[in-house]
Amino acid sequence: MTRPFAEYPAMLPWQPTRFAWFTGMRLAGVDEVGRGPLVGAVVTAAVVLDPARPIEGLADSKRLTERRREALATEIREQALAWALGRAEPAEIDQLNIYHATMLAMQRAVQALAQAADAVLVDGNRCPDFGLPSEPVVKGDGLIPAISAASILAKVARDAEMTALHERYPQYGFDRHKGYPTAGHLAALAEHGALREHRRSFAPVARLVSADA
Repeated sequence: MTRPFAEYPAMLPWQPTRFAWFTGMRLAGVDEVGRGPLVGAVVTAAVVLDPARPIEGLADSKRLTERRREALATEIREQALAWALGRAEPAEIDQLNIYHATMLAMQRAVQALAQAADAVLVDGNRCPDFGLPSEPVVKGDGLIPAISAASILAKVARDAEMTALHERYPQYGFDRHKGYPTAGHLAALAEHGALREHRRSFAPVARLVSADA
């Protein structure tokens, strides 16, 4: 019997429990980047890999160097059957909370795929309603190549946004910490105040905004 998703191939033996797998299934992997930062959008990606054009070296984006991520992102965009990005902006994060905003961004990525998927696998332990068979996979970005590919595209896209934000506001050091609440970022917030791109609902920003009110 053929192992499920062997045509992709999976890094380790794995099979879905929430839907029936069939040979040739168009599998979309979904992942997010940017739940923890104090600034910017949460960015998601959905990728349907082409079994006929395997991409070597796919892995959790956090385990790859920036140079390797960039090279793999180019391969993914060129060789995948379909890929798309989704996002939820800071105002949506503040309105919905980061969890629900992330679920919305994932739905947007899957909806934006140029070629519809048959099923969706999401990194983590929860996934939104895609209107398709779907299943969360804990540590999926290290197990399922399509999720690894999604993690790479999302990471590369969000890092580029932080680099662009750094060019506008170099005093915050976004090129270094990518918006995460490092000591340097918190010090810059205290000195220069919050930007409109900052998430007002996140505690360090909320405290600063409240103190300035």
